[in-house]
Amino acid sequence: MLKKENELKNRSHYLEKLIEFKDTDFVKIITGIRRSGKSSLMKLMIKHLLDKGIEKNQIIQINFESMEFKRMTVEDLYNYVKSNLPKDKKAYLFFDEIQKVPEWQDAINSFRVDFECDIYITGSNAFLLSSEYATYLAGRSIEIKVYPLSFLEFIDFHGYKIIEKKNLTGGINRKVENENGETYEIKELFDAYITFGGMPSLTELPLEIDKALTILDGIYSSVVIRDILEREKQKDRRQVTDSSLLRKIIMFLADNIGNNTSINSISNVLLNEKLIETKPAVQTVQSYMATLLEAYVFYEIKRFDIKGKEFLKTLGKYYIVDIGLRNYLLGFRNRDIGHIIENIVYFELLRRGYDVAIGKIGDNEIDFIATNANTKIYIQVTENIASSSTRERELAPFYKIQDNFEKIIITNDESYLGVHDGIKIIRLVDFLLDENIL
Repeated sequence: MLKKENELKNRSHYLEKLIEFKDTDFVKIITGIRRSGKSSLMKLMIKHLLDKGIEKNQIIQINFESMEFKRMTVEDLYNYVKSNLPKDKKAYLFFDEIQKVPEWQDAINSFRVDFECDIYITGSNAFLLSSEYATYLAGRSIEIKVYPLSFLEFIDFHGYKIIEKKNLTGGINRKVENENGETYEIKELFDAYITFGGMPSLTELPLEIDKALTILDGIYSSVVIRDILEREKQKDRRQVTDSSLLRKIIMFLADNIGNNTSINSISNVLLNEKLIETKPAVQTVQSYMATLLEAYVFYEIKRFDIKGKEFLKTLGKYYIVDIGLRNYLLGFRNRDIGHIIENIVYFELLRRGYDVAIGKIGDNEIDFIATNANTKIYIQVTENIASSSTRERELAPFYKIQDNFEKIIITNDESYLGVHDGIKIIRLVDFLLDENIL
């Protein structure tokens, strides 16, 4: 008996991007950490095509995780597609985890040249888009970056809907309601979000610690084994061979999200805390860090000198792709909530299409500078802004900035909201639930 397909949950934010580039010459490359929903997005696109009248025989779909295609060479791939092309109609080609096929890029280029087709591919490793391969598709591809669920998606995927009511002061009160009509405070859902994270597979079972640990352990293992250790063998560079050292670096980065971090600081801390016996070479740690970025486990954010208008080469920060994975690694406890909400804001900005940097102005630091084609926003993130000393600390860097771009503080409490000296102070939950708030 073949596996039944689970009901597809809509991720319109990503689907709309794919639809926008449908029937263009661009290869659509869907990237992101393993199990973040790339394959489901591909299936959503196929469903969209079928709903719009595309016939089944126009769609060729291959998942390279399946045994059926496991040994496929690039020549096999080309011949398979060629023999299954529809007659006198455009073909829609979908390739899942295509990096498993050596020299896959040759086949993709040939499809573009030889056939009337529209191409979609997924990959769980940024090596897919590294300079070595990107040259084959330079100017001919667009990347759709898929992240774990946003808070809005988390609410929807778990079967809740948001109920909004105006309050007596003209503001908006929000609650959530489940399928049985039972209502809950938004905070209850947010607490679950920062505990379990947003990996889509968690929504298939009740939110319980034991079940979540099992799922997250499977995700972690598949990322480390398939997308890091096995991938290194395929690349023949064999620089990441010590799984124990890799885990220690992962644990360090997970414990230090949002902290200024350098390659040397990682080596020194591991050595000082006797987690390793000898200090690894700088190049070794760099290689391990690079593979974690390539597998989309961590994301690096650079520092930008606001006055000097240049990126700085030292002391960037790292954020983990999913807070649930962090809790799996470090334990399910709400420690360091300030950096956790920073992590959540960072990825929400990425989802909304912003380029994000850390701002440096004199001796002060701005948590995030978010820019897109139309604007720039300076953002501070804080757990609590009730005390005057915290407000002064968060506001101080803004006063040093000479331009007139918007300045916002995002806080996890409700004690001091509104506008202060032209600086907006907004609730974290409002930011996460309202995509037009910035």
